[in-house]
Amino acid sequence: MEVTADLADRFQSADHTLYLVGGSVRDAIVAGEGPPPTVGDHDLDFTTDARPDAIEELVTGWADAVWTQGKRFGTIGCVRRGQRYEITTHRAEAYHPDSRKPDVVFGDRIEDDLSRRDFTINAMALRLPDLELIDPFDGLADLAVHRLRTPLDPEESFGDDPLRMLRAARFVAKLDLEPDPALVEAVRSGHHRLSIVSAERIRDELDKMMMVPVPSTALWFVVRTGLADEFFPELPGLALEQDPIHRHKDVLAHTFAVVDKTSPDRLLRLAALFHDVGKPKTRAFVDGGVTFHHHEVVGARMTRQRMSALKYPKDEVEMVTELVNLHLRFHTYRLGWTDRAVRRYVRDAGPLLDRLNELTRCDCTTRNAAKAKALGRRMDELELRIDELRQEEELDAIRPDLDGAQVMEQLGIPPGRDVGRALAFLLELRMDEGPLGEAEAHQRLAAWWEGASGT
Repeated sequence: MEVTADLADRFQSADHTLYLVGGSVRDAIVAGEGPPPTVGDHDLDFTTDARPDAIEELVTGWADAVWTQGKRFGTIGCVRRGQRYEITTHRAEAYHPDSRKPDVVFGDRIEDDLSRRDFTINAMALRLPDLELIDPFDGLADLAVHRLRTPLDPEESFGDDPLRMLRAARFVAKLDLEPDPALVEAVRSGHHRLSIVSAERIRDELDKMMMVPVPSTALWFVVRTGLADEFFPELPGLALEQDPIHRHKDVLAHTFAVVDKTSPDRLLRLAALFHDVGKPKTRAFVDGGVTFHHHEVVGARMTRQRMSALKYPKDEVEMVTELVNLHLRFHTYRLGWTDRAVRRYVRDAGPLLDRLNELTRCDCTTRNAAKAKALGRRMDELELRIDELRQEEELDAIRPDLDGAQVMEQLGIPPGRDVGRALAFLLELRMDEGPLGEAEAHQRLAAWWEGASGT
């Protein structure tokens, strides 16, 4: 393989052995391509018996750029002709019971290095340059029978890095694997160890989990094993009786069904995951039925708190929180969509409009075909009316017909609260009646100001 041959020769000439490891080996086998794996769109991961100083020396002058931020953990990164490489000294890493950071011990044998990897399907290596497959823990066989196991006893593997329990959920869903019973039991008995893992690493793993083809497979795993209790305790709390309209046994099942229906948009799927999180706190039994009044408001607040705890960027917290807050807005217009209602809906959704519409569609998981068809028809009508209004006016950038400078000039007032009140009045007119034109806006403003100022 051209992108690795030259690098492998450099290590071989220095009496070191280089191995290709990681997802590129596994994914090539899963895809049925066999070695050499597909490259170019992702980093290539290698392991070697060379120590970090030797790795740095071997790639310096060969690579276009070299970075050493991970050197104390044995990793040297570099890029050559657009391809990124990460080369790590054979190692074993394990957490102390009360530590968030691993201890790193360098080794000399590929078998020892592979034994410390998360799962057997990831504990395979290609020796370079001859492309010999090294598979001491039968990862190839596990791939063939769709089984997820750890190279060592699962308690030991998860002790090395408790995040691997979350990774297990992702791989079960991503590759349609059956987790080994011992692995499942190790997660159930040791999920509390996830508490030593940083919020940022958990967040990143949750994001990856959201992007597998059927996220609910991973989500059921984290709930049923107790993992969710450690980083998203609101999730198992959704396992409560749902109102009969949805015909789901609980809100949790409905939530997972909505997540699965959404397109693979990370923020949209997070919004689907959180959209009903406020239901347990708002559930009430009235006249033999169940209500969840204002669960979108409560849920938005809970979403902000949980995403902030997981260290999501502020802009992503705001977007997902707003989607949760707005996810019932469509249903407030049961009697039809007036132009005024459409303008307000579009303004409130802003750049989240397409995501909000998809979330609304996916939130319908009823088995009642007539009800589902009716909701789809109403959404079609809304989107058609939005398109029509967009052609008639600047629907996506609704603003008053006059700006602040024009308001101050007409009313003879300085910047301040009254200008804001005047602009708010003009915006309400714009929302209610559409574009007025400057002349009409000036007349309306004059009449409003006469009443507002008491003159």
